[in-house]
Amino acid sequence: MVLKTFGWSFAVTALGLVAAVLYGGWTGFGVVAILSILEISLSFDNAVVNAGILKKMNAFWQKIFLTIGVLIAVFGMRLVFPVVIVAISAKIGPIEAVDLALSDKDQYKELVTDAHPAIAAFGGMFLLMIFLDFIFEDRDIKWLAWLERPLAKLGKIDMLSACIALIVLLITSMTLATEAHLHAGPADKAQTVLISGVAGLITYMVVGGLSGYFENKLEEEEEREHEEEEEARAKGKQVSAVKLAGQAAFFMFLYLEVLDASFSFDGVIGAFAITNDIVLMALGLGIGAMYVRSLTVYLVRQGTLDDYVYLEHGAHYAIGALAVILLVTIKYEIHEVITGLVGVALIGWSFWSSVRRNRALAAAEGKGETSDDKAEVSSGV
Repeated sequence: MVLKTFGWSFAVTALGLVAAVLYGGWTGFGVVAILSILEISLSFDNAVVNAGILKKMNAFWQKIFLTIGVLIAVFGMRLVFPVVIVAISAKIGPIEAVDLALSDKDQYKELVTDAHPAIAAFGGMFLLMIFLDFIFEDRDIKWLAWLERPLAKLGKIDMLSACIALIVLLITSMTLATEAHLHAGPADKAQTVLISGVAGLITYMVVGGLSGYFENKLEEEEEREHEEEEEARAKGKQVSAVKLAGQAAFFMFLYLEVLDASFSFDGVIGAFAITNDIVLMALGLGIGAMYVRSLTVYLVRQGTLDDYVYLEHGAHYAIGALAVILLVTIKYEIHEVITGLVGVALIGWSFWSSVRRNRALAAAEGKGETSDDKAEVSSGV
């Protein structure tokens, strides 16, 4: 199971490390290895959230996610994206940007640093919306019940997530952006952050809205299929769970790709703290992205999210933390190790809480406690 799921990741790792040695010697090998670890540590929460969405899709779209999705993630975000942001920020052509990345790595890094406020605003707002929509939704299973119960009640207010996100963006543009490292005046800096943040918000609402629309559109069909399942069960036939397909799965796939892009912002920017070489950067981050993809599928196929029910909560809290960190980095520098540790700590905490919950439920079943007692155990900490 492990080899089948991670086989491509192992193969890409071997090829990537060999390419690193041929290109940059053993120094290049070390840089690529460090970047791979950095990407995996920063993106573990990405894998957990992706798994929560991917498990709704059928086998065909899961395969698309692992093939075409990987090409988009590795070549699009880890190789093309750094070149694109330099081309846009420096107002030069893509070919010139590639030439600059290969011939003048210091200037290339400086241009990417100048573009960081816009990148951080876009990614921060997109991730913040994911977090807000999650915590404002009323769920049967709650992790931090003392916090999630009142927030779920507030979530009944229409457009609350968007309003809070816009308020955060306004505050960010008026405070953090005033001294951001951009070759422009304070007004231009604030405008850049505002426009990029609104673009991130619009992207989330469009892609997420289309995904939700087509998912809701399938509800009637799913109800019909569930009725057929019940009839099949009554006849003793084996049935499988309904999975998203067609237009709904396509837009969910797009949502996953935009989500992955937002998660990759900190990894791409953080990579410049290790190397200015775009080739080594693409190799290291690409290897890391492969493992994140494989880990996502592994979590789906193993049913890990069903067994450890608070993992998804922990991942979304990590998303919220990452969103805040991205916005703060518009003005202040935060080391990538801190970013990675925050996410790992929150997911580790949620995993341990899930283990404790499972033990408590098993003990309650052993003692023959009532369903009300079990519900109280599962309501969170």
